[in-house]
Amino acid sequence: MTVKLIYETHSITVDNERGIATGWLPGELSEEGKRLALELKDRRRDVDAVFSSDLRRAVQTVEVAGLTAPHLQDWRLRECNYGELNGAPVDSLGPRKLRIDTPFPGGQSYRQVLELTRSFLEDIKSLYDGRVVLVVAHSANRWCLKHLLDGGAPLENLVDAPFDWQPGWEYEF
Repeated sequence: MTVKLIYETHSITVDNERGIATGWLPGELSEEGKRLALELKDRRRDVDAVFSSDLRRAVQTVEVAGLTAPHLQDWRLRECNYGELNGAPVDSLGPRKLRIDTPFPGGQSYRQVLELTRSFLEDIKSLYDGRVVLVVAHSANRWCLKHLLDGGAPLENLVDAPFDWQPGWEYEF
């Protein structure tokens, strides 16, 4: 059997609108983000469980959506910790490919996020085989899922590419 994993990004935050790299700071959905989070409920009615990052903006996305499936928070689904750059302008992070194996000062590398995401997937596979799981998380997790479950694109090619939003990505593993 397989797990069907549906990945959705947290909804738009005040920081997103201001060009701020929130990182491990909590973040807060903007008014537009709250409106868009409501649309998540219509798209994702038939899931067995919802997992989100424990950072406020991901939790708030699930709460505003009002999904009825059990919601579990997992710290392994956090955005990359930008360390001293949490809350800095997005432009100050790049080029991100330099942070694949070298952590941000006082923070993490993308490889560390990848290993946390891999650990999460191993647990999901053993606990939710044959079920549908929704994950609400961050851009770093999206890149890691694409690398791990969608053909193995190198992280170096993913982290600096434009983030093309869509209403979810689906994987089976």
